[in-house]
Amino acid sequence: MITLFRKFAKSPWAIGLIALTAIALLVTGGSQVDVLGALGPQHVISAGDRSVDAPEFRTYAERVRTNLEERAPGQSVTFERMAEEGVLTQMLDARTEELGFLAWAWNAGVRPGAALVADQVRQIPNFFNQITGRFDEEAYRNTLAQQNLTVADFEQGLRDDVAIGHFTSALFAGIRAPRVYGALAAGQARESRDGRWFEVTQAMAGAAPAPTDAQLNAFLNENAEQLRRPEFRNVTLVLFNSGEPPAVTEAQIAERYAFRRESLSMPEQRAFTTVPASSEAAAARIAGALRAGQSPTAVAEANGVSATTNSARARSQIADAAVAEAVFGLQPGQVSDPIRTAVGFVVARLDQVLPGSTPELAQVRDQIVQELTEEAQRAAVYERVEAYEAARNEGANLADAAQRAGARLVQLPPFTAQGALPNGQPLQAPPEVFSTAFALPANGESEVVDAGQGQYFALRVDRIQPAALPPLAEVRAPLAQAWVQRENGRRLAALADQLAGRIRGGEDIAAVAASVNAPLVSRQRLQATQETQTEIGGGVLRGLFGQAKGQVFTEAQTADRRVIGRVDEIRAATPAEAAPLVEQIRPALTQQLVQDMVQSAAASAAARVKAESDPARARSALGLAAEPAPTAR
Repeated sequence: MITLFRKFAKSPWAIGLIALTAIALLVTGGSQVDVLGALGPQHVISAGDRSVDAPEFRTYAERVRTNLEERAPGQSVTFERMAEEGVLTQMLDARTEELGFLAWAWNAGVRPGAALVADQVRQIPNFFNQITGRFDEEAYRNTLAQQNLTVADFEQGLRDDVAIGHFTSALFAGIRAPRVYGALAAGQARESRDGRWFEVTQAMAGAAPAPTDAQLNAFLNENAEQLRRPEFRNVTLVLFNSGEPPAVTEAQIAERYAFRRESLSMPEQRAFTTVPASSEAAAARIAGALRAGQSPTAVAEANGVSATTNSARARSQIADAAVAEAVFGLQPGQVSDPIRTAVGFVVARLDQVLPGSTPELAQVRDQIVQELTEEAQRAAVYERVEAYEAARNEGANLADAAQRAGARLVQLPPFTAQGALPNGQPLQAPPEVFSTAFALPANGESEVVDAGQGQYFALRVDRIQPAALPPLAEVRAPLAQAWVQRENGRRLAALADQLAGRIRGGEDIAAVAASVNAPLVSRQRLQATQETQTEIGGGVLRGLFGQAKGQVFTEAQTADRRVIGRVDEIRAATPAEAAPLVEQIRPALTQQLVQDMVQSAAASAAARVKAESDPARARSALGLAAEPAPTAR
């Protein structure tokens, strides 16, 4: 997991931005002016006229956290852990730099037009009707709503993406890595080396004997942080959703039907076809062609766009208010005037009108019965909660109050503060159960807690098993195995270092190899390729190409083998060998140069607009405690 954090922290700024946009492009970030700046920073991030408040930053952090979890299935990533591993700081710095660059770019005139943004929108498959294969305004808005995004925020993210893309493309078009860079890389790739080496094995170094209890206890304490078991708690849970709700009567059903009749009615629906246009003038031409009797498909093809057939829907189901107003003002077969939408212009033709209708009681009876049953269940839960609290106020303990209220008592198995069972599996319970249990002392009893969605509970902490190292008897076998592996590794490394020291002291490598009956291998003109590594092993390859001429190396070849060798000769690549590789390497070097320049430009731009962040507000937005001040030394 820590590797994932470090990779995230070191990822190129531009790539990190692109990875968080589109429908996975879920870009956050507002453009609010900080009108309270005189009273101190009111945002998590401020960069010119761009800013991010606490809710926006939390949404952004949630997406980063989810991304990290997807890269490590089965592992939980929390904001606390992200803060501990430094990801929060890196994420905050990256976002601040990003917004600073975008604010600078806008001021500098890098401002993508509405047509470019609309073109980006229409390239995303999620926004197209799966049946017709055409862009669907409703699918566009519904998809964004499912991701808790507004059209304005999403299109701002696309606008930012286009700006960064244009800036990066301009840099890339004007930069090419010097040929000498490629020559240096090619020369290194085609360099060859001569060397001699031999292997020492665990058998030569001797195997470690079985550890004593004293050695195992010392080893256990050395690895206490990794081996310590977390605190577990056992609780008795009071559940208020027991029992059957009262039966629903016919009078209740009839009364509810009379009350809901209007809302259960089907409103008028209209089916229509829309044809998008790039401008108002183009929309006027499309409207004229449709009124002349041409089919929407033919008109759309003539204008290089696609017509969209919209099935019958109520006025409230049409995402764009302007389109809804136009469609519900037409008669069947009529064509609208050009309609201005959030992403351009469209023309609508009304195809069909379906009158509204009111259902009979028999048609909606099951729905009403379900509503009344759920309400009765909630009411019964509320009554039990009230009865329980009344009993508690009279002095009854948790168990007695639950019995008087008709609630259920459930004893949960031991679990950690994160809700994990002793076997590592998650306990299926609301998170509020875990946080409540770990906020109480032993034998402490909670108040009634609202877990959401009509769920209430109370609990008593029956037992606390403190965090502790496991008894030696329980971990003896795996601990002994790990201890032996460590000691064997130490013995093998010590032998290898001793033999390498003799060579460094002037003894011939052949004589040293012979002293331990190890065959000496001698090879010439080896190159650092995958084929060479497969042939001689990674340890030898690292040693040969990690030392200067005449240097001695020792490297791990496998868990029970180490290689000791000497670099005898280093041969530079010949021009004939390196030349074909130079031009192959230059594009990759150019790309790296551009990435570095983009990152430098972003930092410089952020400094120009005085982009700044508030780490304390960032931690608060994620529900984290304030970072403790460093202690004086």
